[in-house]
Amino acid sequence: MIKYLSEINKNELAGKKVLVRVDFNVPVKGKEIEENYRVKAHKETIDYLIDKGAKVLLISHITTIDSFNPIVESLSLCLDQVITMVPLAELGSVDTLFQVSPVLLLDNIRQDKREEKNDMEFALDLSKGFDFYINDAFSASHRSHASISAIAKILPSYGGFLMKKEIENLSKALSEPAEGKIVILGGAKISTKLPVIKNFLDKAEKILVGGAIANNFFRAQGFETGISVVDDTISADINNPKVILPEDFITSGDLSGKDFPSYHKEISDIPKSEAIVDIGTKTIDNYNQIISQSSMIIWNGPMGIGEIKQFAAGTNAIAAAVARISNSIIGGGDTIAAVDKIGLLDKYSFVSTSGGAMLEFLAGEKLSGLEALGYYE
Repeated sequence: MIKYLSEINKNELAGKKVLVRVDFNVPVKGKEIEENYRVKAHKETIDYLIDKGAKVLLISHITTIDSFNPIVESLSLCLDQVITMVPLAELGSVDTLFQVSPVLLLDNIRQDKREEKNDMEFALDLSKGFDFYINDAFSASHRSHASISAIAKILPSYGGFLMKKEIENLSKALSEPAEGKIVILGGAKISTKLPVIKNFLDKAEKILVGGAIANNFFRAQGFETGISVVDDTISADINNPKVILPEDFITSGDLSGKDFPSYHKEISDIPKSEAIVDIGTKTIDNYNQIISQSSMIIWNGPMGIGEIKQFAAGTNAIAAAVARISNSIIGGGDTIAAVDKIGLLDKYSFVSTSGGAMLEFLAGEKLSGLEALGYYE
């Protein structure tokens, strides 16, 4: 049975050192964080620990840059906390640094190769001198890494406030009645979306498909998809009336959206020289109608190349339609970026900070980080 931070006696935290796994793996441009929703989502857990007198060492990985050093100031502004960064080589000096600041950030945990090997010796190094471990990084909890799995075997371990919200809301997505529940899946990675589709065939009323993952379905049906993104290693040969595919598309011979005009076409008209870059007007109208009659929406993945303005109409239309539904769960980095760009991020019931972890959870798979916390016991 998983235990949460709220179950620790408040008086037990005063003066204690707490290791907190967060997920600050964010897009970065220069010294600025381009999308800070994921960072801010950890603020409740961090503030709670500091307010109760704890000293906190934050641990995260980042893939867009090698070190957190350029964005420490941006992270501090996002969290309204003065954060002091600790190089991995100076991990043994945290006691001295805690005398200066109650909130420390260990530099990119993946700088140490032992992290991704789930190395127990590395976990022991991380745990030295600490009293509690809090995993607040649901979005990284599908990884069997030292700061997520091995560490939970060493220290008294709990889920943070964000972890609890993620589990509770995504569990509702699985357990709510199928009637009126609509799943919307887009994006490019059919490998992560197909297991969700299969798991929801008996858990949802309809599954609306868009983005590049739809191309695999069309390829399985024998249609030409031109230069569209298709994962040839995976077959999406699912013949089920609950799975709804786009009726029409926007196509282009240029994926940058700059040099070639865009065209409105149906699947039987896609030439070999063009790619499907967005859903078309008929599909938008059909999907909007289905969404408007739903009681619950789960959405992950844009309907086209949503980061390019010329190809974002379908994604923006779906975002607006889902925002009108009172019970909605959205997630995935590209999805969050798209809805934030048009000012709708605060219009959904729950916005998951995760992409891959959300999809694995919704596919019914076990997440290593949750297993380490005892969630499946």
